[in-house]
This record gives sequence, C-alpha cells and structure tokens, in this order.
Amino acid sequence: MPIFPVPDLRKFCILVWTCLLLAPGVTLAQGKTKQAEIYLYQGTDREQKLLDGARKEGTLAIYTSLNPKDAAPIVEAFEKKYKIKVALWRASGEKMVQRALTEARAGRFTPDVFESDGVEMEILAREKMLEEFSSPNFRDLPASAFPKHRLYVADRFNFFTIAYNTNIVKPQDVPNTYQDLLLPRWSGKIGIEAGDEDWFAALVKHMGEKEGLAYFRKLADNHPQIRTGHTLISELVAAGEIPIAAAVYNHAVERLALNGAPIKWKALAPTMGRPGAIGTAKNAPHPHAALLFADFMLSREGQTLIKQRNRVPASNAVDSTLNKFQNQMIDPAIVLDESAKWEKLWGDLFLHGQSVSHKAD
Repeated sequence: MPIFPVPDLRKFCILVWTCLLLAPGVTLAQGKTKQAEIYLYQGTDREQKLLDGARKEGTLAIYTSLNPKDAAPIVEAFEKKYKIKVALWRASGEKMVQRALTEARAGRFTPDVFESDGVEMEILAREKMLEEFSSPNFRDLPASAFPKHRLYVADRFNFFTIAYNTNIVKPQDVPNTYQDLLLPRWSGKIGIEAGDEDWFAALVKHMGEKEGLAYFRKLADNHPQIRTGHTLISELVAAGEIPIAAAVYNHAVERLALNGAPIKWKALAPTMGRPGAIGTAKNAPHPHAALLFADFMLSREGQTLIKQRNRVPASNAVDSTLNKFQNQMIDPAIVLDESAKWEKLWGDLFLHGQSVSHKAD
C-alpha cells in the first residue's frame, strides 16, 4: 500500500487552481458512462457482480486528504478482506484537487475514488469529476450526509466544539453558550484558528447577519489568540498555553484526553460541522473496485474503523460519543460561492486585514 506524501500549499487557493486548470479546450467525459451503470446498478445480484468485477480489475487507486495514520488501517482492512491491491495517494485537499484536474486536462484519469473534505469534493463535483453512486449502506446515513446533487456522500464529520484545559478552567466557568466567550475573564485567553472563516460564516448566517457580525466584533474585541492549525490549538490548550479554544475538532481533543492530557471538549449550540466525504470517479479505470471500496467505507465495518481512529463516523449504525448533540453541516457550496465575502470579513476582524491561510490538520 504505497503512500506518497505531498507538501501542503501555503495558501488556500482551490478556486484559483480551478480557474487555471479548467481552461478553454479542457473537456471531461459527458453523458452516461459505463461507470454510471455500475455505480447505480441495484439488481439482486449486485453484490456478486461487484465482487467479480473488482477482483477481475485487481487494483484500486484512491486520492485522499485523510492523514495516513487514519487512512492506512481502513485500506489495509479492505485489502485483506477483498484481496485487491490499493494505491493510496495522499496530500492536502487543495493539492489533491490540483493534481486531479491537471491529470484530467492531460486526458489521464488515474483515481477511482476521492475522499476529502466537503469543499474539495464539491469542486470535483462541479468539474464533473464525480459520478453518482448508490449503496445499501445509505440507509444508515443521516440526511445531512447527502448534498442535493448526491455526487459524493459524507463518510465522517469534523465538529467544531470548544476545548478547555481542565487544570485552568474551573467546571463552573466552562462556557455554556457562545455568548459566554465574550465574558471579560476570557480576554486574551481564547484560541481561534486562523482559517475558520467557514465556521464564522455558518454561525453568522445562523444568528442573522447583523446580529452575527455584531457578535464576532465583540469576540474580536476580547483579543483572542490566533493560531494556524486545529491540532496545534488543541495541543496548546492541553499544554496550558491557551486556556480555552473557541472552535476545534472534538475528535482531536478526544485523542489528547484519552492519552491523559488535561483537556475536554464541549458542544455549544449550534454546533457546526465540516463533512468529510467519499465519491466515485466518473472516469474510474476500476469502477467495480471503486464502488466496492465506497460500500466498505460506509459499511458498519468501515465506519467502526473510523470510530477507532477517534474520528466521527457518519453512519448512525455505529455508536459514537462524538456526535451525541444537535449539529448542522456547513454547506460546501456556500463556502465556495461566498468565499470572497467571508474571507474579507474574517480577515478584517481577526487577521488585521491579511488574507486567510489554511493548514491541513
């Protein structure tokens, strides 16, 4: 199972790459494909046809932004179960998009499956790199796992929760609402990730734009510490360098807590989430294997492996303490279509007018 790490881009430039790479003259396959017939087949012999076809193909190529420590156990379990060799190419989400579109421009279609955050998957969907698929495991997924076009499906969630150092923050002082983060006691003591403008946009929309922007102006006036990387901020909270964080992934906090760190997470209402999703390639060289892997990823077995990595499984068939609260998914389409607006507002409030910078974590 070869894994080829690629350095992250220094700037979040998904839209720029999209515009540059899909220049005039670049065409992708149109109309119904043989892959679509395989992906949407629902006959009674579906499982056997899928197994026979995948074993005949014998191999599978996956492009993902999921970190190797989390991806490797899933891939290894799939290889062991189905005796199909997997080539896993891993990079940051924007780098993955760049490579896929560059290859498509050259008429090369290597990946069979894409797995990444919702924004990157939405770009691939818009650029006709994905084909809708069907799976019997859809019955175990919540409605929030499916975008309207259904060209990809959430297989995991990243939830934004607060995190706090249990040696520093007294139980009675732990915030119960977002408004509590505005209290004077938290001045200069709150950590905020530098690239969370999508979380910001989603909360502002939920609150109402006028009220939401007023809230975040007050939060900015409380002098939060701005750092890059949710994992880094979680580690700084655990180390006591930052007492509390406004929005970090609860699965990252859980990992630290399970290792004995003095840190806990708490979900505030509304809790916003970023979907991580899987999609089958429109021009997949190995479509049977692609669908077989998508089935596996969304199955109870695959979702249990996600849970075992202390990530949040999308399936309701797998019980997890990391999703037992009301939540809302941040719409990747809104992130793309309104990115300039929210990046500008976020930058003005928290980054002294500088552009947004993202770090894969």
